[in-house]
Amino acid sequence: QARLVESGGGSVQAGGSLRLSCASSSAIVNILCMGWFRQAPGEEREFVSGIERDGSAEYTDSVKGRFTVSKDNAKNTLYLQMYNMKPDDTAIYYCAARWYGRSYCTRSVADFDGWGQGTQVTVSA
Repeated sequence: QARLVESGGGSVQAGGSLRLSCASSSAIVNILCMGWFRQAPGEEREFVSGIERDGSAEYTDSVKGRFTVSKDNAKNTLYLQMYNMKPDDTAIYYCAARWYGRSYCTRSVADFDGWGQGTQVTVSA
């Protein structure tokens, strides 16, 4: 399994934008699903977005139309572009990958095999 390292977090005002990156230490082209999760203080880690090996993507309802997930297989990097951010988006964002099992993305934390260390995103009103 590869090592995953997130970057790009920070503080923005409501309505602002950020782009998160997740660099993998090995090739991502054959990873079945790469995902972004987030965890706010006192809350459980929740699914934000996932992208499958063929590029098919899905999002949780609260970010649809505002966030875009993508990956660059040549750079072994996953991205999350976030627009029109809201205070409710404040959380630690984690990159995750699944190498085994189902060929499609699922939204369960337990289904992912590897995790990054997380990057803090703070959105002020």
